[in-house]
Amino acid sequence: MVEPMNRREMCVALSSLAALGGWGVEAEGKGADDADSEPVLAQSEVFRYDQLPVSHLPNGGTMRKVMAGVLATGETIEVHESMLPPGKMPHPPHRHRNSELLLIREGNLEFLNDGKPERVGPGGVAFAASNVLHGLKNVGATPATYFVVAVGRVKA
Repeated sequence: MVEPMNRREMCVALSSLAALGGWGVEAEGKGADDADSEPVLAQSEVFRYDQLPVSHLPNGGTMRKVMAGVLATGETIEVHESMLPPGKMPHPPHRHRNSELLLIREGNLEFLNDGKPERVGPGGVAFAASNVLHGLKNVGATPATYFVVAVGRVKA
């Protein structure tokens, strides 16, 4: 019988998954599918926080892109870190084809899970399944930071 992973084991596994990527190797065979033009993440790499490109968002938050592309095993992955100011949402509740893991680093968030609000704080993990309505709001008094690990193609 397989034992379920605890939070620490999940974070280690996700960190290892993030370390699988490498930029710059283009996918073979470019076609109509968006994934065909994404980089193939075939090299292990370290991503230093102070070297991640920072985008400033209209809601006052920031986003640091870590990696995006196609794993050698065929899955599309995108990883970024976001900072969300108190009382703000990154965008309205939505659904999409890919699945997402949200790993909360700091702050207190409300995760809208198919219409049901659930609180999640530092060390917590929220999972947004494919095509399930989800949203996020900082319900704390301080900025919240979290990593998003999106797996799967957004478009059919």
